[in-house]
Amino acid sequence: MLSAERRVVAALALSAVAVFADLYLTQPLLPALSREYGVSAAAAGTTISAVVLAIALTSSAYGPIAELFGYEKTMVAGCALLALATLGCAFAPTFPVLVALRGVQGLLVPSVSVVAVPYLGELRGARGVGALVGIYVGASVAGGLLGRVVSGLIAEWTGSWRGSFVAFAALTLAGALALRTLPPAAIPRRSGRAAEAFRAAYRDMAAHLFEPRLLAAFCVGASLFFGFIGVFTYLPYLLSAPPYLLSTGPIAWFYASYVAGIFTAPLAGRLSTRISRRLLMAGGLGVALGGVLLTALPSLAAVCAGTVVLCVGMFAAQATAPAYVNVTARSAKGGANALYQVFYYVGAVLGSTIPGIAFERVGWNGVVWTCGASLALGACVSLAFAHDRVPAEARELPASR
Repeated sequence: MLSAERRVVAALALSAVAVFADLYLTQPLLPALSREYGVSAAAAGTTISAVVLAIALTSSAYGPIAELFGYEKTMVAGCALLALATLGCAFAPTFPVLVALRGVQGLLVPSVSVVAVPYLGELRGARGVGALVGIYVGASVAGGLLGRVVSGLIAEWTGSWRGSFVAFAALTLAGALALRTLPPAAIPRRSGRAAEAFRAAYRDMAAHLFEPRLLAAFCVGASLFFGFIGVFTYLPYLLSAPPYLLSTGPIAWFYASYVAGIFTAPLAGRLSTRISRRLLMAGGLGVALGGVLLTALPSLAAVCAGTVVLCVGMFAAQATAPAYVNVTARSAKGGANALYQVFYYVGAVLGSTIPGIAFERVGWNGVVWTCGASLALGACVSLAFAHDRVPAEARELPASR
């Protein structure tokens, strides 16, 4: 790898870490937010759902935006504005202001998360780009882990959740400055054709909703993220209450189970070339369901094991479902993958809200049953509708996340 290419990958990796850390950093802080603002668990969970709802609504728009203004300019501007929004969260005087600023963060996250991979593709070309994308995806996993764990530790050390936002605002600004060093990608700009580009993008995506196998995969993504984010959003309430009574710092370490995804996802990708993707998706959802059920046992060790098993199942299915979408879509594959992301994050919106309502009514078992039902439904949909009947040439395509 050339030194210039190393700088490009390093800049994109740093920005990915920052962006995905910003996305998840409030998860271990929810009990602290509830105490400071006097809001319920479900209300505090909107600091997650506001972000993922904004991502779901705007992800598909960033393709045309990047083509109009340039990939690198879109990423630099979006990351810099994200740093400002993250810093603003640290000084939110009221809970509605905090939720609104979290929504602004969600509007800006796709400026990097959606644009980075096509930028690498345009810069490097199809040959050898997979290895670079793999590094970027690994950085996004690390960012999710960093946001979940380090935000809790910073809050513990500083005595305030606000310090976490200040620290991650600085990290995001560093990511924006690193992105400024990127060379421009040689792409044809669509200046003056914005309306046409947007119409074409949304028309192609809408057509995929009438393909039952693709629709099934979209629903799998939604049910998967519903169960995953529901458990991890309300886990701090379980661990901070009797009989565990853990503080923010120890709670944050439970999110280290996310590391399981670093090992599970590549293995699932290799298995998908030998085993039916439908069975892999259903199997991953089943394993994740087992992890959720383990957290219902009255044992801290069982809860810990349950989060690890949940992550193993989640990332096995998540490494398989986008690849299934890629080989099943006969045209407009980018639109199909964008639509999968929309469903995926809509599942996150519901998963960060509905289990919270169930938690307030019946306690942790409410989270277990709502998240478990979502995962079970996704497994049934996968087995019933996500058949592996794809063209022979499509089977030769590499799996991707």
